[in-house]
Amino acid sequence: MTASAPDLAGEADAVAWGELLAGTYREIGARAMRDLPIYNDALGVEAIGFRHFDGTIVGILVTPWFMNVMMPASAARDGSGAAVRIRFPAGDIEFTLSEAGQLGRIASCSLFSPMFQFADMAAARATAEAALAELMLAADSEEAVRRRGPATTPIDRRHFLRGTLTERRA
Repeated sequence: MTASAPDLAGEADAVAWGELLAGTYREIGARAMRDLPIYNDALGVEAIGFRHFDGTIVGILVTPWFMNVMMPASAARDGSGAAVRIRFPAGDIEFTLSEAGQLGRIASCSLFSPMFQFADMAAARATAEAALAELMLAADSEEAVRRRGPATTPIDRRHFLRGTLTERRA
């Protein structure tokens, strides 16, 4: 067995969890969301970039009504409240805890809702991939310093959600 075999199995588990999450939200969309005014018919439900991170799974779920960073609630070491802060390389992000059918408790951080600024899945997918890459980029890394400039202030949820991280200067 090669050293990469366990990693590939772990990543497959992360992708499978993301697909299970997407399946749950496809059912919710068909049953309860499709006729609501916040539903963007140009979009579908897709799990983007699900991977292992810090002992849990994280990725972005795109739906016709929202785009969220999602993870199992087990990532929240103190899951007693309705919200938790989770440390990522880019900084601390606040997540809301909720129930998602057969998956049980999940943690989510809203990036966009509703989704009318996205004309198609390609645009939504590209945005999700860019947001996940930004979340996983260490704030003090050479790449972050190059992109954001050396005088940036720490990440906060409002600027992360509005996509203005690269525009902030201290």
